[in-house]
Amino acid sequence: MTIHHTDVGAALTSGGSPRVQALVAEMTLDEKLAQLVGYWVDQGDEVVAPLSGEKITSAAYADATVHGLGHLTRVYGTRPVDPIERAEWLWGEQRRLKNETRLGIPALVHEECLTGFAAWKAATFPTPLAWGASFDPDAIELMASAIGRSMRDLGVHQGLSPVLDVVRDPRWGRVDECIAEDPYVVGTIGTAYVRGLQGAGVHATLKHFVGYSGSRAGRNHAPVSAGPRELQDVFLPPFEMAVRDGGARSVMNAYVEIDGVPIASSPEIFTDLLRRRWGFDGTVVSDYFAVEFLRSMHGIAGSLGEAAQLALEAGIDVELPGPDAYPYLAERVASGSLPEAVVDRAVARVLAEKEDLGLLDADFADVPTEIDLDDAEHRALARRLALESAVLLRNDGVLPLTTPGRIAVIGPNSDSAEALMGCYSFANHVLAHHPGTPMGFDIPTVREALESRFAAVSYAVGCAVEGDDTSGFVEAAAAARDADVAIVVVGDRAGLFGRGTVGEGNDAESLELPGRQRQLVEAVVATGTPVVLVLLTGRPYALGWALDGAEGPAAVLQAFFPGEEGGSALAALIAGDATPSGRLPVSLPRSAGAQPYSYLHPILGGPSGVTSTDPTPVRPFGFGLSYTTFERGELRVDGGGRGAGEAGGERGGAGGAEGAERGTGGEHGGTASAGHRAVDASRSVGISASGASPEVRAGDAFTVSARVTNTGTVRGADVVQVYTHRTGASVTRPLAALVAYARVELDPGESAEIRFTVPSSRLAYSDRAMRRVVEPGEIELRLGPSCAEVDEAVRLRVTGPTYELGPDDARVVEVEVRRG
Repeated sequence: MTIHHTDVGAALTSGGSPRVQALVAEMTLDEKLAQLVGYWVDQGDEVVAPLSGEKITSAAYADATVHGLGHLTRVYGTRPVDPIERAEWLWGEQRRLKNETRLGIPALVHEECLTGFAAWKAATFPTPLAWGASFDPDAIELMASAIGRSMRDLGVHQGLSPVLDVVRDPRWGRVDECIAEDPYVVGTIGTAYVRGLQGAGVHATLKHFVGYSGSRAGRNHAPVSAGPRELQDVFLPPFEMAVRDGGARSVMNAYVEIDGVPIASSPEIFTDLLRRRWGFDGTVVSDYFAVEFLRSMHGIAGSLGEAAQLALEAGIDVELPGPDAYPYLAERVASGSLPEAVVDRAVARVLAEKEDLGLLDADFADVPTEIDLDDAEHRALARRLALESAVLLRNDGVLPLTTPGRIAVIGPNSDSAEALMGCYSFANHVLAHHPGTPMGFDIPTVREALESRFAAVSYAVGCAVEGDDTSGFVEAAAAARDADVAIVVVGDRAGLFGRGTVGEGNDAESLELPGRQRQLVEAVVATGTPVVLVLLTGRPYALGWALDGAEGPAAVLQAFFPGEEGGSALAALIAGDATPSGRLPVSLPRSAGAQPYSYLHPILGGPSGVTSTDPTPVRPFGFGLSYTTFERGELRVDGGGRGAGEAGGERGGAGGAEGAERGTGGEHGGTASAGHRAVDASRSVGISASGASPEVRAGDAFTVSARVTNTGTVRGADVVQVYTHRTGASVTRPLAALVAYARVELDPGESAEIRFTVPSSRLAYSDRAMRRVVEPGEIELRLGPSCAEVDEAVRLRVTGPTYELGPDDARVVEVEVRRG
C-alpha cells in the first residue's frame, strides 16, 4: 500500500512556543514517541471500550514510561478507587515522571466526563439527550463547570466530552450520548459544555469527528454513506461552532469510514478542514484502539506501523488508550517511510497543550487531602436539569397527582438506581463489573422518591427490562386494582457491548420497548386504574400505542436517563411540585421500519402519494406538554439590523436567556399550549404581517421578535421555537429547520417579548458547488411549539447576490428576553 506523505512544510507550522520548540529539538525519537501515546494503568478484563478485552496494552508500565509519557488513561475511571488515595498515587507518579525521566515532562491525565466525572463517588448528571430536552445551554455550562472543578481538583487535565454527533437513527446504541437531531441545538448546547469545562481548567474533547451517528442502519462502527452536503450541513456545524466559538482544545476521531475512507486516516478531515479551514490549533486524539482498527477492522493497513503512519499523517497526534501502534513509528522513521518532521508536528502540539495547562512548571507538591465530588452545587444542578428535561407526552388530566389516594408503583425501572443513569455513568460503565460495590453517592429511585412524597404507596416489579418472563404480571395487575392510580416505570438499562439495552454497542433492530414491558403496561391499563407511564430510556421508542387512542395510559412522561436527582425530580413533577417543561430533542419514531428519519427532511423524505409507507413521527421534534398553557404571537421581522437591538432585557447566547430560578407548586391548568395548529409543512401557512415582506440583504443579520404569555394558572417554562421554510433554492431544503430557540420562565399571566438577532449563517446551506451560501429568495419564518405546529408565520425576502460564508461570520443567535 502506498502512503502519501503530508506536506512537511505544513507539518512544521505547528511549532509551538520557543520553549516547546526547544524541547522538541532536544528530544530523541524515543522521547518524542513517548509523548504521543497514553498508558492504561488499571485496564483488566472489564470491557469498557470496543474490543478492549482483546487489545489490552502488553508493555509493562515502568518500561513504557522510561522516556516519559503523553497521557495517563482513566486513572480514576477504570475501577472503583478512593479519590484521595488515588490522588496521592497520581501526585507521586507525576513527581516520578518529573524527577526520573531525562526531560522531566509530566503526563496529561484524561478521563470520561459525559454525565459527570466518571469516577467513584462523583455526581452523575442527566445524559446528553436530557441536555437537549432542556433546551437550556446556560444550565449545561454550569453543569460542565462543576464537573471540570472536580476533575481539576484531582489532577485531571482533559475530559473526553462532549459528544457532538447529530442523531440520525434511534436504533444506534449511542443515541443516549447524543444531544439532539438538530445540528444547531447540538452546537449551542455542546459549545456551552465546552465553555463550562474549559472555564474550570480542563480541556474538552469534541467527539466523534465526524459522521459517527450516520452508521448504516444504526449499527455501531458500520460504514457511513453520507454525501458531502449532509456532512457539511448536518454533521460538521456543531463541531465548527465548538471549535470557533467555544475554543475547544481537543478533538477525537470517529471510528467509522465515510464512502470507503476511514476517518482515522483522513488528512482531508483533520488537516485540511479542521486545521487549515477552521484554524484549530489543539490536539487530536484517537478514539480508543482506532489506530489499530485501521489494520484489523478497516483492513487498509497491512501492519501496525502502516496503521500508525496513516493516522499520524492524517493528523491524529496521540494514540489512546495505550501504545499499540505508535511505537512502530520508530521503524517507519528509520526506514525513511516517514519524515521525522511529521512526528515533530504532533509532539509540538502535545507539548503546547501541556504548557497551556501548566504541566511543564507544576511541582505536584500539594496533594489534595479531602474532596466532595457530589456537593450541594452538583446536586442542585443535577436536580435543575432533571426537572427541565422531562417531557410530558400525554396527559388526559390525571397529572399532577394533587390528591392521589393510593398509588401503585410498578415496573422494572421503578426501583432501580441504575435505570436513572446513562451508559457513560461510572455506575453503568464500571461498577457493573464490581457487584456489591456501593454507588458512593445518594441516588434515590423513583419508588423511593414517591414513597417520600406520598403516604400510601405499594410496589410490584411486574417484569424485568429484558427477557420473556411475565409471571409478575398477576401481582402487578392486583396492585393496580387496589390503587387509585398506577405509576408504571419502564424503559432501558444502559450498558456496553451486549450488556444492557442501550449504550455503546447496544444497537436495536426494533424500537418496541425491550422485553415484555409493553405487555406489562397494557396489562396494568386493562385493570381500569388510571395509569401514569414513566419512561427512563436512552433512546426514543415507538410509543404510538401508548400515546394515540383511548386505550392507552392516562399520562406519559419521558425522561432520558435523568441522573442522580432523576427519581426525586420525577416525583416532584408527578406531584405538581414542579411543572414539566422539557421538549423532545429527537422525533418520537413511528416504527423501526421508518428509520433513519430526521425532521430535517425535504418533501420526499416525508409521507407522499408515491409511497405506501409513512415515516411521520408519533410526536415531532420540539414537542412537549405542560401543566399550564402558553400563547405565542406578535411575530415580527426587522430586516435592517446587524446588531442586537435595544438594551434593557435579559440577554444570552443561543437559547440561554434565563437564570436558574424554577417555579414549583400551585394549582394547575390545562395540558397543552394554546392556539397552534398542525400544518402541511410543504405549504405556506397564513401570514400574520400585512403588506410587503421585510427584506434583508444576503450576509446581513436580522431580528425576529415574538411575544409569549403564560395563560394558565401556574408558573412554567416555554421553549420558544422559530423555524424556516423555504422553496426555490438551488438544492432541496428541509420543510422546516430550526433557526432560533429560547427557554423562558413565566409566572401565571406574565408575558415576555423574545428578540432573536439572527446571523445570516442561520439561513446558509451548501449549494451545488458545495459552497456554504445564503441565496436570495423568499423565506417563511414560523413560530410554534414544535417543528410541526405553527402559531404564526411571516415572510422574509433575502435580497442581493448570493453570499458565501466566511470564517468571521457569526454562527450563534443572540437572545434577549424583555418582560412585561
